[in-house]
Amino acid sequence: MRLMIQAALIAASLLAAPAMADDGSPVGLWKNIDDVSGKPKALIRITETNGVLQGRIEKLFRAADEEQNPKCEKCKDARKDQPIVGMVFMSGLKKDGSEYNDGEILDPDNGKVYRSKLKLADGGKKLEVRGYIGVPMLGRSQTWLRQE
Repeated sequence: MRLMIQAALIAASLLAAPAMADDGSPVGLWKNIDDVSGKPKALIRITETNGVLQGRIEKLFRAADEEQNPKCEKCKDARKDQPIVGMVFMSGLKKDGSEYNDGEILDPDNGKVYRSKLKLADGGKKLEVRGYIGVPMLGRSQTWLRQE
């Protein structure tokens, strides 16, 4: 009986493990820090399906006098005029050594889609996000902070 209880506890802990944040993976909840203002802009949930990452906007940090659930008016694809909260704005990122590459990221402020790459930093507590045109040198970076 004791062995069955131990086996059940081990099985339960293994099933719960994927739900916990893994500091060795970008999967989880992140606070996006604006590279221009230095202020928090959004909460982003990164998920992984079949080894490919995507990011969805869960919450926007906006001033009281700003629209709290804006739409992507400047988007040029299927996301045009869709609510930004809940939107998949980052996709296609695949692990390549210590980085995640070959993805795309949308800037909802201007509607442009950029190539992107990610890299964990500070023991998985920070995520370096780079959006660029053509080569990574021609772009901009943000540092996101893990929230879980």
